[in-house]
Order: sequence, then structure tokens, then C-alpha cells
Amino acid sequence: MNALPIHFAPDRTAVLQLLESASLPTSDLGEADMNDFLHVGSRDAPIGIVGVQFFGADALLRSLVVNEEHRAHGLGRLLVERAEQHARERAATTIYLLTTTAEAFFLARGYNVASRDSAPAAIRATPEFAGLCPASSAFLSKRL
Repeated sequence: MNALPIHFAPDRTAVLQLLESASLPTSDLGEADMNDFLHVGSRDAPIGIVGVQFFGADALLRSLVVNEEHRAHGLGRLLVERAEQHARERAATTIYLLTTTAEAFFLARGYNVASRDSAPAAIRATPEFAGLCPASSAFLSKRL
């Protein structure tokens, strides 16, 4: 697939619909969070999204999803690469994530399994870490 342009600030309603279709958490996402979400496709009907939340030098990658009919074409990889670039531009040095289904995908992209106990306090305090994601979720990190 040719590289599609990746944009910031998708429509929040469209993001929530895409996340809900993939059974990903949405309850903690406000309008301001959309400023650090990236999307492929139109703003009102994205075919892929990913978000980054910032806590000083630490970042939380969240909500990576690509519409089922557009999977296996490299969009997820492109979104993650651009999200990591965005995190570096914002001076993050480490990016973290929780996943129940995509551990192998992220391990193949240089992420490492991390102990939940080693998570920085700001990451542990996020709604995702504190309860939105199940305790069985893999916790991964990557130095940027």
C-alpha cells in the first residue's frame, strides 16, 4: 500500500466509534486528547488511528486501531512510527503501552516487555493503567 498521509486531530466522535468497534477503552478520552491523536483517512471517518499522551519525558501510546478491511497493509506500522516521531519531537525519551491483543506486533517494532511495577508514577496513574485495561494486559516500553 502506498503511504497515506497521516494527520493530527481526528474527529472525537469518529475516534470513539472506531475504538468501540475494536473493544478499546474510550471513557477517558476528551476533545483535548484528539490533539495528540493521529489518523489515516478523513478526519470524520478515519481508517486508522493512534494516540499519544505525554507525561514529561514519558509517553503513553494508546488506542492503535485500523479498520478491519484496511489491516495487513502496513497502516498500523506507519501510525506507530509517526506516533513515536511525535513523541520524540515532544522530548519524550520512553514510550509505554498496554495491550491485550498486539504484543507480538509491538515486540517486532522494538518494544520490550516491562514489569508493571517499573512503570513511572505518571503512567501508573493513567486511567488505562489504573483500571481501563485489564491487569492481564502486556505492559511494554521502548526507548526513543
